[in-house]
Amino acid sequence: MVSYLQIDKLTKSFGNRILFEDISFGVAKGEHIGIIAQNGNGKTTLLNIIAGKEDCDSGHITFHNDIKVGYLMQNPTFAPDLTILQACFNSPNETVQAISRYEKALYDNEPQALHNAIEEMDRLKAWEYEHRVKGILSKLNIKNFEQPVKELSGGQIKRIALANILITDPDLLILDEPTNHLDIEMTEWLEEYLLHSNITLLMVTHDRYFLDRVCTQILEIDNHTLYSYKGNFGYYLEKRQERIEVQNAETARARNLFRKELEWMRRQPQARGSKAKSRIDAFYSLEEKTKQQRNEQAVKLDVKSSYIGSKIFEAQYVSKSFGDLKIVDNFYYNFARYEKLGIIGANGTGKSTFVKMLVGEIRPDSGRFDIGETVRFGYYCQEGLHFKEGMKVIDAIREIAEEISLGDGRKLSASQFLQHFLFPPEKQHDYIYKLSGGEKRRLHLCTVLMRNPNFLVLDEPTNDLDITTLSVLEEYLQAFKGCVIVVSHDRYFMDKVVEHIWVFKGNGEVKDFPGNYTDYREWKAEKLREERQQEKSEKQQKAPSKQPESSQNRNNSKRRLTFKEKKELEELNNLLPQLEEEKSRLETELSSGTLSPDELYAHSARISELIQLIDEKETRWLELSEIEN
Repeated sequence: MVSYLQIDKLTKSFGNRILFEDISFGVAKGEHIGIIAQNGNGKTTLLNIIAGKEDCDSGHITFHNDIKVGYLMQNPTFAPDLTILQACFNSPNETVQAISRYEKALYDNEPQALHNAIEEMDRLKAWEYEHRVKGILSKLNIKNFEQPVKELSGGQIKRIALANILITDPDLLILDEPTNHLDIEMTEWLEEYLLHSNITLLMVTHDRYFLDRVCTQILEIDNHTLYSYKGNFGYYLEKRQERIEVQNAETARARNLFRKELEWMRRQPQARGSKAKSRIDAFYSLEEKTKQQRNEQAVKLDVKSSYIGSKIFEAQYVSKSFGDLKIVDNFYYNFARYEKLGIIGANGTGKSTFVKMLVGEIRPDSGRFDIGETVRFGYYCQEGLHFKEGMKVIDAIREIAEEISLGDGRKLSASQFLQHFLFPPEKQHDYIYKLSGGEKRRLHLCTVLMRNPNFLVLDEPTNDLDITTLSVLEEYLQAFKGCVIVVSHDRYFMDKVVEHIWVFKGNGEVKDFPGNYTDYREWKAEKLREERQQEKSEKQQKAPSKQPESSQNRNNSKRRLTFKEKKELEELNNLLPQLEEEKSRLETELSSGTLSPDELYAHSARISELIQLIDEKETRWLELSEIEN
């Protein structure tokens, strides 16, 4: 296989803190590789080094000659005054720039600019490429090209950044948390796109379903070292556990031997002979090995929740709109004690707005929330807690409380509590600006839970948290003695935590589904199959009755073309060459320089229509041809 990327003995540290040391791996053409590590262990730093945005301490990075590399950063940014069109086509690629100028000329209806753009499109043979680009933009729901970037949500900016990368058609695609801020529909589209494309992929993500479906290899950064697993996420979990068990068994054997060698060392006189030197050196190596017992670090969310009464909240015919955009319309719901609810829906349908109304940050237009007296909200918001960057980690916790109650009379100091959240004493005195995105999220979660809430409202809690933290958070929420509302695009997380789902469908419509996300997806797929079957039955009932078939035909189980389908196939055989001929003729005329501005515009629009029409007709021709043959 062709090697696209080779990493040799790469080391990176910040001061005395080593992220990874002497790690080596390669990325071959066609591979889909996922990188896993706990927050703060260098996942994003590694990708930034590979992309040339950060320096390493030592090591070498080698790319295959002339390959195109696309890099999606975890939190992409664009100049606020750019339009969506300018942001989407923000690439040095000559063909992409030609398409950008063509699209702008079309939108502005500038005849001379359109004429020049069409000539450039012809020269670069960019028409098919433009059709593929429009397909990507359409799938990512990017339509209003002239809208300024400053008006966009985080999810919209992520989709534009993703489009910006995909339309350049890179050979090697590097993605840092690509599913963050994407809704479930977009995430599943991206899964399918990556699965069926020829792109070579290196990515960091916490989305376990995404890792399981897309990746063919997992790399784990653990204790400064890189471990490789040739398989998907499920395979990684199995083999990682085997590795840890083997390591611990070897450490146990080393400890037994160490005790014997320690007795020998203590018996030796001060002036040891040269013959014992090798054994003494081996003793010190053995001593280091005995310290390598693997203790799985995990966030321990053993936090007391306050008592919660039988009355939780009642949404009394709540309505909310922003202009013509309806969030909820005359919505009623009576929330039950210990209920665990998930909220899903496309970006912009109002999920975050609803929970902000519930916790009192936004007022509804009409209706009200009647909230029980014992309810104590713990609100983990999508934007994160705005810490003072110059503050130390320990001080951010002490501002809230010096001691945290765990129930049963047990208490922890602020420092002890932080250690439960994987902030060791030396890390507690770091300034917050030095923390990774995931570590800041973990600190935010810490500040929410330490207040002993009995109703957790979590808006996109999985963004930037590592898989270890997510797993323990899932276990905590399953055993939580209170109420939970989770807004999340993380399908695995929703499956583990929630008991039923609200689906925000847009225009104020909310569907209540009894089950987790996978239950809902299976129900939706089954409903779609039933609708298609019903449409098929209705078409068959409307079709004219056929003459009785001969016994030979009845015994032949192979499906044959109907008379109507044969007629359609004949028409397609005649139509496709005509469409191709028309497209070729229009492209020639566009390049002639003799057309008026109005003719230029009309020809250009017709070519776009023809490309789409030819694709549709060719697909139908293939379907009918397969039946005939």
